[in-house]
Amino acid sequence: MLHNGVYFHSVSELEQRPGLPGLLLQRFPREVREALSAKGRTKAAESSGCEIRFVTEAPYVRITLGAREKDGRVYVFRGDFFHCAYDLKAGTAVTLQLEEPERFAEVHRSALQSGAFSSDVWRVYCDRFTAVFYDVDAFGYEVRPPHKAEMPQLTLLAYGSSITQGAGSLSHTDSYVQQAARRLGIDALNLGLSGTCYCEKEAADHLARGSGWDAAFLELGVNMRSVMDPPEFERRITYLLDEVTGRNPHKPVFVTTIYPNRATFFRDEEHVFTKRDLIFNDRLRRYVSDRNHPRLHLLEGSEIMTDFVSLTTDLIHPSDYGHIRMGENLARLLEPVLTELRTSIRETGGI
Repeated sequence: MLHNGVYFHSVSELEQRPGLPGLLLQRFPREVREALSAKGRTKAAESSGCEIRFVTEAPYVRITLGAREKDGRVYVFRGDFFHCAYDLKAGTAVTLQLEEPERFAEVHRSALQSGAFSSDVWRVYCDRFTAVFYDVDAFGYEVRPPHKAEMPQLTLLAYGSSITQGAGSLSHTDSYVQQAARRLGIDALNLGLSGTCYCEKEAADHLARGSGWDAAFLELGVNMRSVMDPPEFERRITYLLDEVTGRNPHKPVFVTTIYPNRATFFRDEEHVFTKRDLIFNDRLRRYVSDRNHPRLHLLEGSEIMTDFVSLTTDLIHPSDYGHIRMGENLARLLEPVLTELRTSIRETGGI
């Protein structure tokens, strides 16, 4: 999304609330947010993974931001290079002054441009809070959105639970989705919904529109085991996967079984979570096998989360270590298909 020379990545809407200044960075359109569960609506309003991106020759830039419902943190990058982090107090507009990294001028430009992003691109990455955008002030210098060539060629859509949203990592910039994207040299659209990844029809339709992504990664099941039975789970994932693959027949879609968690090792093997994990995983495997779609790829959660001690003590969310390991494994599993996709784009000029 573009606004006043600024590109808002992973933002579906810049929402103006009546009587309030600033624009809320919304990952989902209003009609999707308001069709989710009560808790899901609050999670959809979190700006996790939203980025403010722009390019300017100004040596000094001031950007004014806010946090709405709770304190938040933003991480600033120049291209792939981490620059600084800022804490934002809820309900307060904060102006950050960004300065051209002085040491960039000391090295060959080719070294600076060796990542997926151009080192000319300012990137302000939002952690898990509702971010408010007010202004970018470049003191009269031009501010423009990055060109396509200044950003990664491919974008991966990620939809899933709090694990996919980044819970457990101290910084969502280090979540396993971001870790995988960094290793693959691609962009990420993170539409994770903490505790509320229920595959609602409206969410499925939104994902299936295919806007802004080249490949999709879907982590389905763990949030649904406590709120629905296997037939309802199967109905919902069937609709979602039918829509996403049917409306995007040439785009790779990856779906993973549930990651190992405490229910995998419960002493009570008859626990409902243990049984539903097994059943839900089997339904996912059966769906992929029955459809035999050439672009639909099944991943086993145990091949992504390979180390049980990568979890935090809640035995569901990965620690920083866990997110790193998962990102490495996910990148390895996605790499052959995405390499083929890149080759296809180069040869045909599009997907």
